[in-house]
Amino acid sequence: MTTPAAVAPRIEIQPIARTATGSGRRLKLGNQVVLQLICLLIGSTVLFPVVWIVGMSLDPRNIARPDSLIPPGANLDAYARVLARPTLNPVSFFQLALNSLSLAFIISALSVGLGVLAAYSFSRMKFRGREFLMIAVLAVLMLPAVATIGPLFVSLNRVRLGGFNLGGSLLGVALAVTSTQLPFAIWNLKGYLDTIPKELEEAAVVDGAGRFQAFRHVVLPLSTPVLAVTALFGFIAGWTEFITAQVFIVGDPSQWTLAVALNALVGQYAGSTPWSTFAAFAILFALPVMVVYLLLQRWIVSGLTVGGVKG
Repeated sequence: MTTPAAVAPRIEIQPIARTATGSGRRLKLGNQVVLQLICLLIGSTVLFPVVWIVGMSLDPRNIARPDSLIPPGANLDAYARVLARPTLNPVSFFQLALNSLSLAFIISALSVGLGVLAAYSFSRMKFRGREFLMIAVLAVLMLPAVATIGPLFVSLNRVRLGGFNLGGSLLGVALAVTSTQLPFAIWNLKGYLDTIPKELEEAAVVDGAGRFQAFRHVVLPLSTPVLAVTALFGFIAGWTEFITAQVFIVGDPSQWTLAVALNALVGQYAGSTPWSTFAAFAILFALPVMVVYLLLQRWIVSGLTVGGVKG
């Protein structure tokens, strides 16, 4: 007597185009059209200022309010002027960009390096005063950055080594901005580190790894998304920093950043501002942040969502 073969149940795969919504109902054509129009409206409101500033940078008339998005006689003369000599001071655009890039990299590196060490301590170690220190870090995060400029300026100007004045240098600006970035870095990193199972580090210790080796070879590779997010925010903070740099290094044009130089283009009256040059400068100023974001975008979403809600 033979046993009848079992018949596999039929599995019907629903086409993607007919997939229902989360509530179990398919979206009607009218609702789709409305949603698409809303998305187009939102997209146009976001892109219109960008198109406007690009048109302004190509306008040879140098006016504050262009009458068309594609100006007559459009050219790239404003970009050539910015790259050659953006301000009246004898400082090139590339020197200004190098200053901003150095500032951004220093702040990004210090925020990630110091932040991950402090966050790991708060996440994994138990010590007296731990809760108080975490609340203190959170309290510093609530302070506006402008409230700390005065004390930092006075403190850093007291550090002098020969003819070097820390308060009047890019390094002093980097340290001042890092102090305002660290609270966010610590809390964001701690929230992500709390989601990494401690059993992974314990397994590494059983295999003969030390505490630092487990941190370096286990925790850090798993923390790549939140490290990328923290580095991105540190880079943006350094690249766009204006008020601290304006206070610390305004008297030395050779140490100016792009943000300080861009502000120097603004005249006392609207008619005295070279708007085409200003717009071209603003576009070139924004490009590096866009490039860094594109390079790190694969880690940004997961790093923000996990690090921001855990812990």
